[in-house]
Amino acid sequence: MVARDLEGFAPYMLNRIMARYNAGVAEILAPEGVSVPQMRALAVLAAYGPRTVNELSVLTVIKQSTLSRTLDSMEAAGLIRREPCEKDSRVRLVHLTEAGAALHDRAWPAMREAEERLFAAIPHAERAAFTATLGRILRSIRHHDF
Repeated sequence: MVARDLEGFAPYMLNRIMARYNAGVAEILAPEGVSVPQMRALAVLAAYGPRTVNELSVLTVIKQSTLSRTLDSMEAAGLIRREPCEKDSRVRLVHLTEAGAALHDRAWPAMREAEERLFAAIPHAERAAFTATLGRILRSIRHHDF
């Protein structure tokens, strides 16, 4: 294999891009006292409302064991609360608290700024086409209805 083959391999490129993006986001979020996994959970809960841990694991792209520890710290900080699901009391729904929503609202603009820097050299039409393509790829490979 030659380097140019790897540079043309989309999964490799996406992983490198996201690793660099996440490192930059971690720096941006540090002053707010929130980690990247915590911010992912806050963002998903703010966007989609209460979710099960399994759903959150899929939507945040965080392994369930890691997510459980993340949620433990978020619950201790008062950012989320877990409640039994009405349909199945063995399942817990994770809810965003007022404090969690407030932290999300404070941190989200920094996330948007990081996204803008990511796409700074990309014209709007190309960016829209790229994100639409990513959406199609995600829908074609996902294993869940969400």
